[in-house]
Amino acid sequence: MSAPKAVCVLVVDDNEDMRSFMKIVLERAGYETELAADGQRALELQRRHPADVLVTDIFMPEADGLETIERFRSEFPRVRIVAMSGGGSVAKLDYLTTAREAGADAVLRKPFEAQALLTTLETLATR
Repeated sequence: MSAPKAVCVLVVDDNEDMRSFMKIVLERAGYETELAADGQRALELQRRHPADVLVTDIFMPEADGLETIERFRSEFPRVRIVAMSGGGSVAKLDYLTTAREAGADAVLRKPFEAQALLTTLETLATR
């Protein structure tokens, strides 16, 4: 009998420290992890090596998180999506609420603890 396939998580954040932190946390927990600095690169990676879960920041250059969520929903409808942001809200627009409306399955408000990320992923896996 073979071991179950590891869940692959694609982390998209323009902050290199955040990407590195999440890679360490996820790989220690047994997740396969791919990293991208922006939404455009994430789409390229997804086309070559499909991930099961996308974890994306909202505020990034090139393709921002909302655009990335919409493109993933269109091209890869089965991918689970977690949006994260520390940006809060501007002019009564809450970006994490907007991310949910765009198709995110879950949201994380930065800064968050490693356990919050892992709990969110475990919750998505049971849906």
